[in-house]
Amino acid sequence: MRNVRRTFAALGCGLAVAAPAPATHATARELQATTRGLHETTRGLHDTHPCRDDDGAVQPGFTCWTLTVPLDHSGRTPGTLDLQVGAADGPAEPKGTLLFLTGGPGQEGVALLRRIAERMPEVFAQYRLVMLDQRGTGPLGAVDCPKMQAQVSGSDSAPATPDAVDECSRLLGDRARFYGTDQSVGDFEDVRRALGVDTMAVDGVSYGSFAAARYAIAHPRNVSRLVLDSVVPHHWTVAGDLNLVGLTAQPRVLRAACETAPACGFDPAQDLATLVRRRTPAGGLALFGDVVGYEFLDPTYRDPDPIPGSGLPGDIIGAMHQAVAGDTRRLDAIEAVFAPADGTPASQLSAGLHAATLCEDLRFPWGTSATPTRLRRPFLDHTARTLPASAAWPYTPAVALAQSSVQTCLRWPAEPPNSNPGGRLPDLPTLILTGDHDLSTPLEWAEQERAVSPAGTRFVVVRGAAHSIQNREPGHTGRDALAQFLLG
Repeated sequence: MRNVRRTFAALGCGLAVAAPAPATHATARELQATTRGLHETTRGLHDTHPCRDDDGAVQPGFTCWTLTVPLDHSGRTPGTLDLQVGAADGPAEPKGTLLFLTGGPGQEGVALLRRIAERMPEVFAQYRLVMLDQRGTGPLGAVDCPKMQAQVSGSDSAPATPDAVDECSRLLGDRARFYGTDQSVGDFEDVRRALGVDTMAVDGVSYGSFAAARYAIAHPRNVSRLVLDSVVPHHWTVAGDLNLVGLTAQPRVLRAACETAPACGFDPAQDLATLVRRRTPAGGLALFGDVVGYEFLDPTYRDPDPIPGSGLPGDIIGAMHQAVAGDTRRLDAIEAVFAPADGTPASQLSAGLHAATLCEDLRFPWGTSATPTRLRRPFLDHTARTLPASAAWPYTPAVALAQSSVQTCLRWPAEPPNSNPGGRLPDLPTLILTGDHDLSTPLEWAEQERAVSPAGTRFVVVRGAAHSIQNREPGHTGRDALAQFLLG
């Protein structure tokens, strides 16, 4: 769910990242002048400051604040957290405010303001763009678990070592239970109140789609329009924790890629299944993560030179076919590129926050996060004995149970679980965007959410596109649909 391989996402698309602006230094007078319209409506926002990107450069046209929110929105536990909120300057736009939620969980938000605005200028000529660093992310308060960050900062699926998991849970202590999505939903509502707006369009990508849907369920009267891009269904199941949809979606995507002229002439799913069965469960899981990560480099899965002149290896489908025949050199080179420890800092993508949120939110073979740790293993062992091989093919049940969401949360301390609302989404204007080559949040997940969406929901499948339509779509089909939906 995280926007893994941020560097490759930028390089592979060429459109996801704008060229860094020259570093500038806004004066207090300039900030006051450019944000006068916002200052007339903001409530509770303090510490006005420029919004900076990951290179430290000021993002012109935006202003940032600190918003202090309760640690516990129920009020039962004292304490506060500081979140960074950024918004476009100037008077209110005619269509109102759009809150854009990033993925992860664990991805920063504010540093991406300019990138998002430049991807969809026609939308943000009529909507004021607002983003925040969700709790536990960004420079003000990223959850930083050093061992976990060093081991798996670039992976959704690779588990950290038990020692790293234990270190992270110790560092968070009793505060770990306040990093689930329920608390983030409370933060989004505090952002709306602080901005002084009655309603917002809410637009989420990947995990952000999950958070956006949960906010709409909790506060339907405060949402004008709902956009779900690269969808994570809003209701968790054990199958979701085991990522069975993600495992079994790969044959569809790889076979479709192979059918594109010139056709491969072999079955890439069978090649994948063969390679998985030659490996340990950990090795099979690593291959799963590499295939998923590869979409950020090459959504065709077959380009031998996905970034011309870079020297990066390509054509993962061909590489797996060669590996089945005994030549693993190209596949080895691809897997070396996608090592889980990619050096991403916690302020940009927090592995600790990712763990804390999922361990509160998900539903597991042992139930919820409230199940005592000493009682969890027997339930997991039962699942290992009873999960049919077909449920994970071309992978294996052992690979499914080796995933981070299982192994990390198996050791995570018991804590009250987050809510898990079922049923339908509220009756709001809704747009669902998905790419049929997305393996991070597969088309099948979007179809699940479509089935519980209100009548009239627009459902747009972008052919050949991978994860994150608004940020990374090479063409403009999805963004055209978004503009029509938001501006129509």
